Amino acid sequence: MSGRITACFNAAGQAGRTILIPFVTAGDPQPDWTVAIMHALVDAGADLLELGVPFSDPAADGPVIQQASERAIAKQVNLGSVLGMVETFRHSDNDTPVVLMGYMNPLERFGPLAFPAAAKKAGVDGLLLVDCPPEERGGLGKAMVAAGLDGICLVAPTTRRARLARIAAVASGFIYYVSLKGVTGSAQAGLPELGEPLRQIREFSDLPVAVGFGIKDAAMAAVVAAHADAVVMGSALVQVLATAPSEAAACATAKAFVAPVRKALDNTV
Repeated sequence: MSGRITACFNAAGQAGRTILIPFVTAGDPQPDWTVAIMHALVDAGADLLELGVPFSDPAADGPVIQQASERAIAKQVNLGSVLGMVETFRHSDNDTPVVLMGYMNPLERFGPLAFPAAAKKAGVDGLLLVDCPPEERGGLGKAMVAAGLDGICLVAPTTRRARLARIAAVASGFIYYVSLKGVTGSAQAGLPELGEPLRQIREFSDLPVAVGFGIKDAAMAAVVAAHADAVVMGSALVQVLATAPSEAAACATAKAFVAPVRKALDNTV
């Protein structure tokens, strides 16, 4: 794992703390608010940040994040400007890990072999590419290893054991378990059973396991914390940020969203 991701999970493990990973779309609601929102999330108790790279044709994102990407793209946010946001964030926070979540098309336009070094230089710690299976990373995967950029892998409820073994062999940073069969923000009556799927993942990998997709509030996060090393929350946060009228209001909204989740996770220890 990268230094910051390793340190984050090691410290949490020693403290008996569940990692909280909020997701926001870079550039939404306004590009020049993103860095302040990132700091606000950390101030409220986030341990690791997942920053979505806006893309016009996402495969895993539901309507809330799709619309956030469309708004950001309309404001000319691209992969280069996302790296600039991370670099600015690093001016005053050199500890909180940052993972970029996105798709291959923006990397192809940037230059897939050049991107990992540029991302690492900007302060990125990991990369989650939804539409790039780990065995198809090729030169990009080698460049990620050379740069020290973790390749976060997704595991789904439908992932078979043989496939899980192959994913575990190449994953780094942590493994991201998708809690439901669907896109981000999908409605569900409750969380599915997590104990057995996560047990199987740990049978093949010693990496920490984060659980995301469909986790909407503090109560659901606390249920996940009983099984996972980390909880990822995205669509619910992106939705409440969308209507913020100012940077200050967006930061206050981010803190108000994260604080009760952090409290619920801490109360599960």
